[in-house]
Amino acid sequence: MTSNHDDHDIPEQRPDSRRDARRVRDFFSVPAPVKRVFDRFPLITYPENDLPHHAWSTRRGNQLFVFTDAAGARRGAPSFNPQCLKWQAYLKFVGIDFDIVPSNNHASPSGVLPFLLPALPVGTGTPIPSGKLQKWAIEEVHCEEEQQLNVRFEVYLSLLDTRIRSAWLYQLYLNHDNFEAVAQRLYVNPSSTNFAVRAVLAAQLQQAARDELLKSSAYIDTSALEAEAAEAFEALSTLLGDKTHFFDRPNPGLFDASVFAYTHLILDQKMGWKHNRLEQLLSQHGNLVRHRERLLGFF
Repeated sequence: MTSNHDDHDIPEQRPDSRRDARRVRDFFSVPAPVKRVFDRFPLITYPENDLPHHAWSTRRGNQLFVFTDAAGARRGAPSFNPQCLKWQAYLKFVGIDFDIVPSNNHASPSGVLPFLLPALPVGTGTPIPSGKLQKWAIEEVHCEEEQQLNVRFEVYLSLLDTRIRSAWLYQLYLNHDNFEAVAQRLYVNPSSTNFAVRAVLAAQLQQAARDELLKSSAYIDTSALEAEAAEAFEALSTLLGDKTHFFDRPNPGLFDASVFAYTHLILDQKMGWKHNRLEQLLSQHGNLVRHRERLLGFF
């Protein structure tokens, strides 16, 4: 795989951010019972860990570890996390069978979700991180490496990894109503029933999103974020045109999965958005909406 845009997890810290990781490790100098609660916090990049042991360990097929809940895992439902959903969708699109396992970053050997535990070779137990999933899939089913087939791949992927991702961060984590209705429910509340612990987790989560946005701007300009997302959606809509899949592929591929990871979650009513400006912007492009509807049929 040639792209390195997947080196960040969501939520919402780049694994190579050593400064942030050190700050978090310092923060984790707390009593063990509290630390066990913080182990579920989805922003943190952790040192490598042993593979988790759980009820899914007896399964013999490929296992993809993602952010989801137990009910979603049983149904094979789309993950509520864009980075996880991207790879979940991609593996489905190229025809690889797998089970979904609910997880969190601390359970990942690399500190980042998703990762895959392959069924074969038997007994190796070697996990495959997201950055190597495309290479593994190509070797398994001999699908194409799309980046080598179209020089526009990386250019348009950057729209997702910068403009749409930034608007997503703001809408999910920094819009107060959305944070309480969506992010708090998905990432904070499952970690603890203790109000004080939840409050600290929520503050850390929002600050990490704020820090990420301030890496590219001196201040957070909501109007600018929305305008850039609107331009990105327009560019993607133009790229797709009247085709079924991006780059006129006969079957959906990695780029389709990358787009779907955002468009599905933006349009998914079950996410429980209170304010969804991204839905308003995305809905102006009927071909992107129909693209999402077609790909949802894989789930």
